[in-house]
Order: sequence, then structure tokens, then C-alpha cells
Amino acid sequence: RGVNPRRDVSPLFNNQIRVEQGKEGERKEEEEVKASPEFQAPPTVIMFPRQREMSSKVLRRQKRDWVIPPINVPENSRGPFPQMLVSIRSDQDRNISIRYSITGVGADQPPNEVFSIDPVAGKMFVTKPLDREKRSSYHLRAHAVNMNGERVESPIDLYIYVIDMNDNRPEFKNQVYNGSVDEGSKPGTFVMHLAAFDNDDNTTANGMVRYRILSQTPHSPIPNMFTINSETGDIVTVAAGLDREKVSQYSIIVQATDMEGNLNFGLSNTATAIISVTDINDNPPELTSRTFSGEVPENRVNVVVANLTVIDRDQPHSPNWNAVYRIISGDPIGHFTIITDQHTNDGMVTVVKPVDFEQNRAFMLTVVVNNQAPLASGIQSSLQSTSGVTISVVDINEPPYFPTNPKSIRFEEGVPAGTSLTTFSASDPDRFMQQSIRYSKLADPADWLSINNTNGQIITTATLDRESIYVKNNIYEATFLAVDNGSPMASGTGTLQIYLIDVNDNAPSLLPRESQICERINRNAGINITAADTDTDPNVGPFVFELPTFPASIRRNWTVSRLNGDYARLSLRTQYLEPGVYEVPVIVTDSGNPPLSNRSIIKVKVCPCDENGDCTLVGAVAAAGLGTGAIIAILICIIILLSMVLVFVLWMKRREKERQTKQLLIDPEDDVRDNILKYDEEGGGEEDQDYDLSQLQQPDSLEHIISKPPGVRRVDERPIIPESQYPIRPVVPHPGDIGDFINEGLRAADNDPTAPPYDSLLVFDYEGSGSTVGSVSSLNSSSTGDQDYDYLNDWGPRFKKLADMYGGGDDE
Repeated sequence: RGVNPRRDVSPLFNNQIRVEQGKEGERKEEEEVKASPEFQAPPTVIMFPRQREMSSKVLRRQKRDWVIPPINVPENSRGPFPQMLVSIRSDQDRNISIRYSITGVGADQPPNEVFSIDPVAGKMFVTKPLDREKRSSYHLRAHAVNMNGERVESPIDLYIYVIDMNDNRPEFKNQVYNGSVDEGSKPGTFVMHLAAFDNDDNTTANGMVRYRILSQTPHSPIPNMFTINSETGDIVTVAAGLDREKVSQYSIIVQATDMEGNLNFGLSNTATAIISVTDINDNPPELTSRTFSGEVPENRVNVVVANLTVIDRDQPHSPNWNAVYRIISGDPIGHFTIITDQHTNDGMVTVVKPVDFEQNRAFMLTVVVNNQAPLASGIQSSLQSTSGVTISVVDINEPPYFPTNPKSIRFEEGVPAGTSLTTFSASDPDRFMQQSIRYSKLADPADWLSINNTNGQIITTATLDRESIYVKNNIYEATFLAVDNGSPMASGTGTLQIYLIDVNDNAPSLLPRESQICERINRNAGINITAADTDTDPNVGPFVFELPTFPASIRRNWTVSRLNGDYARLSLRTQYLEPGVYEVPVIVTDSGNPPLSNRSIIKVKVCPCDENGDCTLVGAVAAAGLGTGAIIAILICIIILLSMVLVFVLWMKRREKERQTKQLLIDPEDDVRDNILKYDEEGGGEEDQDYDLSQLQQPDSLEHIISKPPGVRRVDERPIIPESQYPIRPVVPHPGDIGDFINEGLRAADNDPTAPPYDSLLVFDYEGSGSTVGSVSSLNSSSTGDQDYDYLNDWGPRFKKLADMYGGGDDE
């Protein structure tokens, strides 16, 4: 018989529900049976709905399916496991063998094997404790098949809900929360919000959190200055009296408890709320004294003359604490200002405009101080926010000053020396000091002026000239110094500007001083001329240009025509003028009163011109005054100069060649740097022989020139025929000795008409006596004894040859 699953009136695990189609009249009987105590003992049996077949002839109404109620399983069950939940069966199991199975999350899908079923008996079990916070419900499907695996019943849906248990404490996100509230806040002012989260089901008491304040530190002014909304966690003020200057911070411990705050059954947790009392401007600044004083030297600026101190109990370095000072009286001109020290909050009275002892010996200032932020509502300003400041002015020696500086005067240029121009005197601002002033000249570029050192009278020492390089824009400037006799002495400077009025004292000069013109008159031929005058209007143009009457050739060959007041044109009067350079005098007269004239010379080059009216190159040379003879002379000089350079180069090459061929007796195989000369024969050293000096006299015969063997000559003798670089050595040694060589050189010198005088130094290929290398006789070449010269082989390749010569044996 089917059981209606819409009502779940049996206790957990004791409700027996049969699901099948039946008649409506059987429901009441089934519910009465289910409500009886005997029916609650066995586990719930869930029947598969019966499938009714309709007859082909009789049409019957199908019985409505029952809705399967959910299966409730408490979390954290202690078992034992597996624990049976329900029993599932089909009414066809009386006829055939049925196999039962379940599918879904928790059965054959992860998490696997949370639920299992006996395939034969159809009993479904839970295999381990469930956790609602991980998964709160499961949806499974029950299946019934025969032994062949064929479905005999339609699958039914099973809903399993995990019943929540109070196994989680409320958790605060932070252990410390920070909030703030203005001092002086009224009761009920919101301060901050705290919230705790409980993982249990918030629709049940397990997840319903309530808040309360456990403690408040400090207890001033009362222990309960704040309260908290038990449901929302909002903290508000309870009482008035928050004062930051007394208590700047409160620490509150808040407790959160689930089970709707039931302390006996609920779980709790705590957090700390730090409440800062923020400052408001409820304390006006107060000056520490009713009067302040200071002193200031006159004519000094940007100096601190007094220091004002203030007390403010508000938050330091905040707008409620920062002081702003103002001078409300005693300084109408604004000599002083008060700057606030950002670190100490003191007011520094500073001079911004110089004060004068002669005008004000002291200042009485009234100063008021306020905060940067306005006072809070209901707070009155303190009477101690206003004070008086007395500032004394200290007199110092001030420098003299020139009342009119710079001082300008006007004079005509040409004022002679000794002229008194003006009195340039200074004043002493120290009226209460009896002091005298002395004057001196500080700068006088042209050295034109002098000043009386007691009264400041300016006198000229030279003639004033407007055209001087020291005059700029008609103004000459000089600087003078005034020094008093105070302690310490002070000085001031003054500038005198002399405006020089121009007079006509400079004659005009012709411009340009040189030019050129074509030798024949053409329509545009001419030279534009003008004049330069260092004077100014009206002593300059218009100028008058004219040619002098003497010499007569000037006006005969040239003419001047006026173009305008400043320019004229100089041109040829004749049709042709021989090329050359002509000095043409021109008289230039200015427009001064009286006018000044000047006779100037312009050098004009007259030259042949091409079709464009430009001087040709030949014409320019001819115009320069060089005739044909002069040009030829210049060319001859150039040729001579080139010839001299060529002769000098050839002479240098000859000297180089002679230097290379003078080594007459030197073996080319030897290095001349060794200073050892090899001769054609061996013999005694120079010091072992006596020579007849008469052989050095000049012989009368010239045969030596003809009979001189090739390769033997004086080093300063020009070679007759080309020779090789080194002299040709004979095959056999020369039979003569060094005396023969000297005689040959002597004969060559005596018979050479180009030889130097007798007292001139003659250079021979002869080393001379007293050689620094010593005589070769030291080798004992004349000794008849046997000597061993093999050690010379160790001295190098150059001494090896000596070893071969002297150590060769008797047969050599």
C-alpha cells in the first residue's frame, strides 16, 4: 500500500512512507497507521510508483504519484557508520529479483561514497559525518533493475538535507577596529560599525549573532560612554562629556554571540574598537603676556624685533592650533608684520619697511591672535588673545644723501677750464647728530671736473668737448662721494649729468677717400661723395661741395654737381683722361653758424672700362701707376728670385753628394759609427812615425792632378767625372803609407785655384794624431813572439777580422 509523502509527521528515521498509486479512500487509513507508535519503529520505506496498464476497452483514471519528502540528516553525527537512512523497494520484488542502486553527487559523483545502498535489500546508508558548511543538500536518484540489468521501475528523486548544528563561532574580520568621534558630541552620535560573521545557518538561532560591550578604557568621565546596537553592531555615544584635551582615545572590547546572544548555549568571540576623540576648536589661543617689547635699528628690514608666545590646548599642528597674528593698531604705514613659527606657534614681529629714528623713535602696537580654523559653535574668544607690543627704534649713523640724484645741468661744449658749473651738495639725515660732510670725486672718466671738499662746488679742469668718447648721447656723467664724520663714518654717492650743447667746432670731412672712374665720359660715370661731421644739428648738413680754383687743371678735368643736401657727384669734365691715380681736392662746407670748411683729397683711379662700365684688370694695373718698364722689372725680379732658389737647391744636393763620397778610406762593409778606419796597408801607429812637415808645403807641379789615381780626392774638391758613392779599392794594398796620402792631399790643395786660403781649415780623410782609441801598436804587432789572438773572436764580427790578420800563422 502506498504512503503519501506530502506529510512528514513521523520522527527522523522513523517515518515509513510507501509511494504507490491507490485509491483516494485509502489515504485516511494509511495516515492513521503511520501515526501509530508501532509504525514508527522500522525505517522509512520508499516504494517505486506502480505502473498501471490501461485496458483497450475499459478506460481507467491513473492514480496520481506521491511527492517524495526530503530526507533530513543532522551534520556532525557521531555514528556508528554506515548509518541507515531509508529503505527503497519495489512491489515487483515478489515476482522477480530486483537490484537497487543510487546515482548523483555523493554516490557515484564527487564527493563519492558519501551515500551507499544495499543492492538486494534496498537499504540506503550514510557512510561518514556530514558538514553543512561544506555542502547543505544532496540530490540523488534511486534505480531498480532486474537481473538482466533491465529497468523495472522508473527512477525516483531523493533529496537529502543536512540539518545545521551550532558548530561555528562568530568571527570578526579584524581584531582591531578604528573609529572616531568629535569631542563634545551629543548622546546618540554614531561612532562606528562592527560586524561578525557566523558560518552556521543564519535562518536559525545557530547563525543569529548579537553584540554587547564588555569593557571601556578609560572610564572617564563615566564607565559607559558608548553603547552598541545588539543586532546591527553600530556603536553610538550614550552620554555627553567627550573632551579630547582630557581623554583623546577610548578602547572598547565588543563581544559577538550566536544563538541570539544566549550566553548559556551560544558561542562567542571578541574584537577591540579603538575610538579616537577628534579635536574641535574649543580652546582659543592665549598670549602668555599682556605686553611684549623689542627694538629695531633704523633702516633695517627683514629682522625679527620681538617674539610673541601663545598657548593653545587644541591638537598641535592642526588648523585648530595654528595661530594667526594681526596688528590691529599702532602701525598705519605697515612697517611691521608678524610671521608664525610653524614649529613653536610663536609670533615673530618682523620689519618689512625701514623705520626712521628721526621720524619715529618708538612704536606701540596692538596685536590680536586667532586660530587658523574658526572657533567651534558656542565657544567665546578669550580676553588673553590681545596684547600690546612696544618697539623702540635705535638711532644709527645714516649716510649723507644728495637731494637730487642724479643732478642734471646744461652747458655749451667748449667751456674753458676753471669754470664753475654748479654746487653739488649732500644732506645728512641724522638731524640729532652734529656732523660735517666732506666731498671727493669718485668717477670722472675724462678728468674734466673737480669738487670743493667742503661745499661741493663743481669746477672744470679742462675744456668740455661734446665729441669726446666719454660723452654718450650728449651727456657726460661724473660720480661724487659725500662722507660724514660719524662713528662709524657713512658715505653716499651722487651722479652729476652734464648735457653738452653742441657748437660748430668740427669741420666736415669728405667721404669716400678713394674711388675709381672710367677714363672716358659715359652717361652714368661719376663718384657719389658725401661728408662726415662729428657735430650735430644744426651744425652739420646740408653741405656745400666745390672744387678749388687752384690748380686750374682741377676744374678743367673735374666737375662737382649737387645731388641733395648731403650728397654730390664728382665726374670728369673732359671726354678722356689718361689712366692713372689722381688726387682731387674738394672743399666741403657745413651749415653751422659760423660755417666751417675743410679741403679734403679724394684719390681717384682712372682706368679703362669694359662695356658694363667696370674697370678691366689691365686697366686697374695701369691705373695703379705702373708702366711697361715697371712691369718688366717686376717680372725680371721674379725670375732672378726663382733662379736663386734653384741654384740653392742644386748646391744643397751637391753638398749631400760630397758628404756621402768623402769616406775615401772606409771599407763599405764596415760601420762608420765604430770610428775605425781601414787603410790599404798595415803599418805602425801614427805616434810611431816621424813626418817631415815640409811635405805639407805647396808644390810647384800640377802633375798630381793628372796622375792622381781614381777615387782619391779632397772632400771639398768638385769631382771632374761622376763617381760611385764609395771609392773603388785597389785589388792589392797601396805601396805607400799615410805620408803619401797626406802629400797627395797637399798637392791637390796647392794646385787648386779654387782652394781656400792657406790659413783655412782643410779637411782630409785622416783621423789625425792623438786618437782617443789609442795606437794600434798596443797590440804588439812588431813583436816576434808567438801570441794567441783567438780571444778576439769573442769580441764580435769586427774584431774577428783582426784575429784573422794577426793570428793566421807563419805562412801568412
